[in-house]
Amino acid sequence: MSEAASLLKTPLNDTHRALGARMVDFGGWDMPVQYSGIIEEHITVRTAAGLFDVSHMGELEIRGRQALDLVNHVTTNNAAKLAVGQVHYSGLLYEHGGFVDDILVHKVADDHYFLCVNAGNQQKDFEHIAGHNRWECSVENNGSKYAQIAIQGPKAQTILQRLTRTDLSQMKYYWFADGEVSGQWARIARTGYTGEDGFEIYVAPEHAGARWQELMEAGRGEGVKPVGLGARNTLRLEAGMALYGHEIDATITPLEAGLAWIVKFDKGDFLGRSVLEKQKAEGLKRKLCGFEMRGRGIGRDGYEVRVAGTPAGWVTSGGPAPALNKNIGMCYLPAEKAAAGLEIEVMVRNQPVEAVTIPIPFYKRAK
Repeated sequence: MSEAASLLKTPLNDTHRALGARMVDFGGWDMPVQYSGIIEEHITVRTAAGLFDVSHMGELEIRGRQALDLVNHVTTNNAAKLAVGQVHYSGLLYEHGGFVDDILVHKVADDHYFLCVNAGNQQKDFEHIAGHNRWECSVENNGSKYAQIAIQGPKAQTILQRLTRTDLSQMKYYWFADGEVSGQWARIARTGYTGEDGFEIYVAPEHAGARWQELMEAGRGEGVKPVGLGARNTLRLEAGMALYGHEIDATITPLEAGLAWIVKFDKGDFLGRSVLEKQKAEGLKRKLCGFEMRGRGIGRDGYEVRVAGTPAGWVTSGGPAPALNKNIGMCYLPAEKAAAGLEIEVMVRNQPVEAVTIPIPFYKRAK
């Protein structure tokens, strides 16, 4: 059996290959890394609209009378504040305060929560949540029941509106609605991972191919293009969004990662709370910060960061920022040094290259 044949495939795999996408092994999935080119795809999302296959992402559902109790126990944000049809970003933590995953929590009903989780973490997340379930509710791993297509960019609303009766102009950021696209059921969420306006659309896997083609056709006059994982990464980096396995993992807490805003201490007990309270009281030892390369070179993931010639931290993500025409990245530094304007050096191929810390996010879209 060939390596490609052994990889997991989304319902849109044949579509990507027909479009001539360059395919890669992404966490065990056969996924498109680019079609026309990363920079071109990136700029298309910033100026028009891009279409993404994100069907590899996982979907977990928690249902039952005490579903909220379980959700609030295993996540950091306060799901009791969600209205039906609202979404929030949250952390799924271990007892020691590190990340199991970062997730999106959708409130479908008082007794039903829909969680979008990272592809490679789906089974781990399911087992973690189910293992902590002592309430009257069920935990379901339903990734096989959904395909997910994202359309992102300033023209996303115009394009998607042509295919749905759901009034997208009335949908606020981080809200969703169960409606239809082209007459078939769809969950439409105004969320995304690019720093642009846009939507993530959940459909039955057997309808994914048709929805993709219809969105491409509906957006042809608007300049819509398919976008691969390469530009998805540069887009999220410009927007300063965390990537599991890079900015966050089992060794990093939300407070260190600049995500204190998703930790709600006032909601009651939750996994990792005591560790985070202690960390907050004693003060952080390290913090995530952004940087811009001043010298020639790119600060790649894992590169050493030095301050005044002394090793001080490491790069979590780095690369070109096509919309900003500069090389940027994120890194961990000692908390007392993690402020904008600090001159640092990134070790690129064992050579120090000048850089300076700058605020995150690097890019903010015009409202």
